[in-house]
Amino acid sequence: MDFNLTPDQIAFKKMAQELVAKEITPYIREMDEKSEMRPGLIQKFHEAGILNLVVPEEYDGPGLDALSIALIYEELGKGCAGIATSAAANALASYPVVVAGTEEQKRKMFDTINDGKLAAFALTEPNAGSDAGGVSTSATRDGEYYVLNGTKCFITNGGISDIYTVFANARKSAGIRGLTAFIVDRNTPGFSVGKKEDKMGMRPSNTTELILDNVRVHESMRIGREGEGFKIAMKTLDAARPLVGAVGVGLADAALQAACKYAKERQQFGKPIASFQLVQGMIADMAMAVETARLMVYKACWLKDQGKDYKLESAMAKCLAADVAMKVTTDAVQIMGGYGYMKEYPVEKMMRDAKLLQIYEGTNQIQRLVVANSILY
Repeated sequence: MDFNLTPDQIAFKKMAQELVAKEITPYIREMDEKSEMRPGLIQKFHEAGILNLVVPEEYDGPGLDALSIALIYEELGKGCAGIATSAAANALASYPVVVAGTEEQKRKMFDTINDGKLAAFALTEPNAGSDAGGVSTSATRDGEYYVLNGTKCFITNGGISDIYTVFANARKSAGIRGLTAFIVDRNTPGFSVGKKEDKMGMRPSNTTELILDNVRVHESMRIGREGEGFKIAMKTLDAARPLVGAVGVGLADAALQAACKYAKERQQFGKPIASFQLVQGMIADMAMAVETARLMVYKACWLKDQGKDYKLESAMAKCLAADVAMKVTTDAVQIMGGYGYMKEYPVEKMMRDAKLLQIYEGTNQIQRLVVANSILY
């Protein structure tokens, strides 16, 4: 094993660090309060090459390996997990096309993203979260078209994307055997954005409902075969989960650094609280947890890049890093005491942001089922 980063990977990390320092950190409180990204930020991401990281070279993308992408998302997570999530949603929406798309579909999806536009992955519904087989959005065949009807919820970038990967059921009562994926353009008649969610954390990330009312999609925009959507969705999530873990590692590391800085400055009983052994014990546990999660994320990405099976490690990486982010941010608030609870300091936002990592892209309970089933069966 070689734990050294390549010169290119070091350059990617530095680029992301500089982007965070210049375009995110100075504006983070304002974006959190307004629950939206500041104007022009998406364009800055486009100029930095952040939006099309998974687009292959043959389609004018960077064609980055999974570890390099994770390194970039880790740095973005240090700045704001919500903004990192919005950037990563482009990868999530792209993976189904990478996995099973036709040449026409790849051109359509990747050209849109290469132009600096956002994409969204639309699977979740009011009654279908962990149970993807419960998707009730219908896809009814009508000649060369499918007519989509239904409602999606909790869709990242839902209100600000130009192109969507939408999952619908093409066979009534078939459960996961009917799940089918489609590329849907924002301007398609009958497609509209519903309510914008007012979230506890990751507030700069746009999260909305999507409403499909007799949306006609040509069969050429069906990804894979009818009924192949569940397999495509699972392969997509396997690829995306280590990147969620990377965001969690970045978030946890930022909370750890904030807690360390505070502990060295805060005086109680005539000396810095960093000199107290109970605080030192917390810091040590936080540091070990962050590094453990980082190694798990890097291993999952390495396995993917080597072309090896990584489904088990993908679930482990997402689950562990999300749990670590929640624990470390909570401990950071505790170390900073009353100040940590105030919006004047960054860790209360980090704690709010961390919770969603344990919920989206497969709850951590589902990840544990994946891990257990992989080991037992």
